[in-house]
Amino acid sequence: MTSVSTKPYLLRALYEWCTDSGYTPHLVVKVDQYCQVPQEYVRDGYITLNIGALATGKLSMENDWISFNARFNGVSRSIAVPVSAVSAIYARETQEGMQFETEEYVPDQEIESEDISDDSNDDDPPSGGAGKAPWLKVVK
Repeated sequence: MTSVSTKPYLLRALYEWCTDSGYTPHLVVKVDQYCQVPQEYVRDGYITLNIGALATGKLSMENDWISFNARFNGVSRSIAVPVSAVSAIYARETQEGMQFETEEYVPDQEIESEDISDDSNDDDPPSGGAGKAPWLKVVK
């Protein structure tokens, strides 16, 4: 039996501690090809994201992915990062928080080997349960 990572649970706990204390939680993310973040804000391979309630909409902190909507320079963006890419979470006001080792995200084997029929609709998200990457659709 494989052990479940404590990282997503610690991230949620520290997020809750920040908000309960009146602090603004921030994530530091090591950006890779799986991170959906505004590339123009990436510095030296990392991005710092304000995940406070006033800065985000539809925040979801799952065991594999963190996703939310945020505005960057007045433009609404959908953000999605694998938990494995999170390097730190901290309170902006006190700099208190926790650092983590980052790991390379490995997509589920099921997703890569799924048979997709020719009549499938590309606008529909793939069926499946927990543990799969979120499905994002570009709307122009």
